[in-house]
Amino acid sequence: MNQDTITSFSTFTLQLPDWLPEYLINIPAHFSTIDQKMTFVTELARLNVKYRTGGPFAAAVFDSITNRLVAPGVNLVTTSHVSIAHAEIVALTLAQHAVGHHDLGAEGHSPHELVTSTEPCAMCLGAIPWSGIRTLICGARDEDARDIGFDEGTKPPNWVNTLHARGIVVTQDIHRHKAIQVLQDYAKDGGSIYNGRQSTP
Repeated sequence: MNQDTITSFSTFTLQLPDWLPEYLINIPAHFSTIDQKMTFVTELARLNVKYRTGGPFAAAVFDSITNRLVAPGVNLVTTSHVSIAHAEIVALTLAQHAVGHHDLGAEGHSPHELVTSTEPCAMCLGAIPWSGIRTLICGARDEDARDIGFDEGTKPPNWVNTLHARGIVVTQDIHRHKAIQVLQDYAKDGGSIYNGRQSTP
C-alpha cells in the first residue's frame, strides 16, 4: 500500500454540498411545529436533487425542548462514493459531533428528534436506537422509495412498534405527498438508483 493511500485514510472526510451552508444562513433559529421541520427537511431533499449532490433524501436532528436545529443531513452516496452516507447517518453524525456525545439521549442532555424526508432504510433503522434519538418523524413511506427503484433493505414489518418498545416515538406521513414528489422528480430526472448490484434477488 503506497503512502498516498495511507494518508488518504487518515484525512478522509465527507464533504457537505457547497449550497448547504449558504442555505442554512437564512433558516429560522427555532422550528416551532412539526410541519415547519418537515418542510425544511423536504426542501433540503429537493435542493439535493436540484444541485445533483446526492440522492433524493434529507434529514435533520432537532433539540426536542428548544426546537433548535442541531444538524442537517442530505444523502451523499453518489458524490462521496460511500454507500452508508445516507441522510440520516449524516445528520446523526453531525449532531453527535455538535453536542459532543455519542448518545443524543444521554443524561444531562436535551432529548433529540430525527426528522427524515423518507422512512429509514434497514441500515438507518438499525442506527436510530444506538443514536439516542427519542423521536422519529417521517415524510414519505418505505414503499414510496421502493416505487422508484430503491432497495430499502429487509425491515421487520412491525418496525414502528419495535422502536416504540425502545421508547422512541414514531410519527409517519408528515407532508408525505411533498416528499413523494421529490422522489418522483429525482426518478424523472434520471437520478442514479444506486443499489448494490447484488442487493436484490
